[in-house]
Amino acid sequence: MQPRYVLIKSAIIDKIESGQMKPGDKVGSENQLAETFQVSRMTARRALTELVDEGVLARSQGVGTFVSDHRPMSALLEIRSIDDEIMRRGHVYSNEVLSQNCIKANNQQAAWFDVMVGTELFHTRVVHLENGQPVQLEDRLVNPKWAPQYLEQDFSQTTANHYLNSVAPLTQADHAIEAILPTNSVAQVLAIDSNQPCLQVSRRTFSAKGIVSYALLFHPGNRYRIGGHLDFSRSTRGENETSR
Repeated sequence: MQPRYVLIKSAIIDKIESGQMKPGDKVGSENQLAETFQVSRMTARRALTELVDEGVLARSQGVGTFVSDHRPMSALLEIRSIDDEIMRRGHVYSNEVLSQNCIKANNQQAAWFDVMVGTELFHTRVVHLENGQPVQLEDRLVNPKWAPQYLEQDFSQTTANHYLNSVAPLTQADHAIEAILPTNSVAQVLAIDSNQPCLQVSRRTFSAKGIVSYALLFHPGNRYRIGGHLDFSRSTRGENETSR
């Protein structure tokens, strides 16, 4: 059974997605939600706070809480697994494994991993869905030296993030974000037009052993955001989540 705060989040999100609530509409107060759902104010507050943190709602002090531009938002500086992000929003996560094979590294791929051209690399392509709608195409290469059983995994049941973190824990990551026009194949997977921009995140991850993975992550620009929160009051070393 889902926690009560998750049920409140889901109810609010369902109203937004169905069009019953639109950007700028005011959401019920903590007291109103507590009465409607027969929960404590603390439970209602948690539901509202998480929706604000996720960018679904916006809070104006002394005025109330309102529906914001509610495209899902991924963390920019915290590296999280897509399934965790989706479930944290109270939505349903699913995926489809498009390919899972071994390739020979070309010049560019060899440079990413600092290996010789022709070195074998594992390759997977997985589309991740939120409530049945594609929100990320993950095109990933993995160094077999550090994850020799990678291709034996059932990635319909777990994500590459979770598996790689269990066999080669993350110590460093490089990433870059850019807006691009997708190829026809990427557009088809994401269910967008080929002339519609998408967000591409390129990410290389390291463990103590060496370079483990290089991933290209494509998101539909019309229904996805990437953002983050910076806290300069204390050192953030070691605080980011360790998934890819």
